Amino acid sequence: MKNDPRKHFSALDIIQKVLREHIRPGDICIDATAGRGRDTLFLAELVGENGKVTAFDIQEEAVDSTRALLREHGMENRARVILDSHSNMTAYAEPGTVSAITFNFGWLPGGDHNVYTQSESSIAAIKAGLSLLSDGGIMTLIIYYGRETGFDERDALLAFLPTIDSDVYTVIEMPFVNRTNCPPIPVIILKDEKTAPLQ
Repeated sequence: MKNDPRKHFSALDIIQKVLREHIRPGDICIDATAGRGRDTLFLAELVGENGKVTAFDIQEEAVDSTRALLREHGMENRARVILDSHSNMTAYAEPGTVSAITFNFGWLPGGDHNVYTQSESSIAAIKAGLSLLSDGGIMTLIIYYGRETGFDERDALLAFLPTIDSDVYTVIEMPFVNRTNCPPIPVIILKDEKTAPLQ
């Protein structure tokens, strides 16, 4: 099929459009799942020379790939890539200072499908990230699942998301309800902007 519009409406496209509209030069952002570094590079381009991206991964292969991609594009000064669990991100950023945090839950692209994110650390990382978001900040998730892996994590994440405090955050799930073959699920979490009380 020529010019299939579905190719331009993937979970990644949705998330990148939202992040592109939200992130400004000079912002502080986190790529919680560095993987091959494509999202880290995307964020580094958006924050500009005065911004900063921190990326996390527990696989040395992913950290090396991300650093190499940043060097290839001359962006290594805009990002630091850390070999650590994303659940420890509060050790690397101050509360209320991060404009955007992005997660891809699943496995390393082109890597070992037996090594993938786990619901316990994923939920802990989301909670940690929420504490770091600035007022008006945004967190994005893409939940990948399929084959023999990812279903338990998907179910745990989808059960956790409705429990997030609705007085502070707005959570939007956007499942592709009529697509087959386990389409990834994009999720957006917005932290409300505090408004000054009326005088």
